[in-house]
Amino acid sequence: MQKLLCIGMIFPESSSTAAGRRMLQLLHFFKENRYQVVFASASQENPFSDDLKRLNIIQKQIALNDASFDVFVKDLNPNIVLFDRFISEEQFGWRVKENCPNAIRILDTEDLHCLRIGRHEAFKQNRPFEIKDLVHLDITKREIASIYRCDVSLMISSFEMKILSTTFNISSNLLIELPFLLDTISEKDMMRKPSFQERVDFISIGNFKHEPNWQSVLHLKKTIWPLIRKNLPEARLLIYGAYPTQKVTDLHHEKDGFIVKGRAENAHEVISKARILVAPLQFGAGLKGKLIDAMESGTPSITSTIGAEAMHGSLPWNGSINDDPAEFAKNATELYTNEGKWAIAHKNGFKIVNELYNKDRLSDTLHLRLVWIQKNLLSHRADNFIGNLLHHHSLQSTKYLSKWIEEKNKN
Repeated sequence: MQKLLCIGMIFPESSSTAAGRRMLQLLHFFKENRYQVVFASASQENPFSDDLKRLNIIQKQIALNDASFDVFVKDLNPNIVLFDRFISEEQFGWRVKENCPNAIRILDTEDLHCLRIGRHEAFKQNRPFEIKDLVHLDITKREIASIYRCDVSLMISSFEMKILSTTFNISSNLLIELPFLLDTISEKDMMRKPSFQERVDFISIGNFKHEPNWQSVLHLKKTIWPLIRKNLPEARLLIYGAYPTQKVTDLHHEKDGFIVKGRAENAHEVISKARILVAPLQFGAGLKGKLIDAMESGTPSITSTIGAEAMHGSLPWNGSINDDPAEFAKNATELYTNEGKWAIAHKNGFKIVNELYNKDRLSDTLHLRLVWIQKNLLSHRADNFIGNLLHHHSLQSTKYLSKWIEEKNKN
């Protein structure tokens, strides 16, 4: 039996974050392909962490900057090591390379961190973001280096694939486009979803540890929701999200119909009861789990250009995409009150899920690529000269020798 070691910054929380749900999809993929799966993290579990043991996945607590990991990974001797983000690869990648040189190293980027942070910086400075901004960020250099050090990186977004290939000239041999792996929604399942008449309220949902979600809710409160309430005086907006802080709960205002609910026990359940999901994201990266949840729930959504980025290909959106607050509110009002338009958007979401996120098709693609890399690992790595260069000790030895001499001379 082949072995997969997944090294995570945290234990996955699929009920709280899209990243957690994505990680569970990948773990299921390897289980379905008969791998023994071990999930290791230096963080502690919390009450909302997924019960991996129930999935017959071995959990292992590991330590940062500690040689005990070397003993652990050498004894395990995995065929594949999956890092859940580039920071995990920075911390443990070199140890994996030294102790298990024949293990395939895979980076799951979740989203392109440098893109999210670059957009956030532009947002804070109240200026348009440009792709060329990325080359000036230290985190970009770290993330791109991590991609080169790995044998292959899983990219959730076609837009981010394009950035890596055109801006950073990364070979397609080192990348696999792999969006969310979702079950097909059958006609029978579609018919079971609540109808237009059975639904009420607008909804916003998102983990508040994620800054784009907090800023989106703030944008709703200050700018967009007053415009919607002007059109629909009795409407309510339910705000759900894990880890709400005091500044989030302070936004609660019953008279304005702005209702802060906090963590949702079941995201699909609360989204299925709502008529419209609103997500005016102003920055961010990757694919948005909340918008996928809305599609699976048959709930039309109104979002921004960044929200819908790389999510629907050439297919019509399940609602509307607007960056202008007035247009956003206008379309939200129309979709909320027009059953015919709502029904079309409702069906569009199912079509996007079934055509673009088909788990069986995407899993086959991933499986074939991994089999090829396993069979051609030596030549695959030989073709990745920059990756080999980044692993070479000489890049760091002169730097730290100089620092050692500098400190020695001080004394």
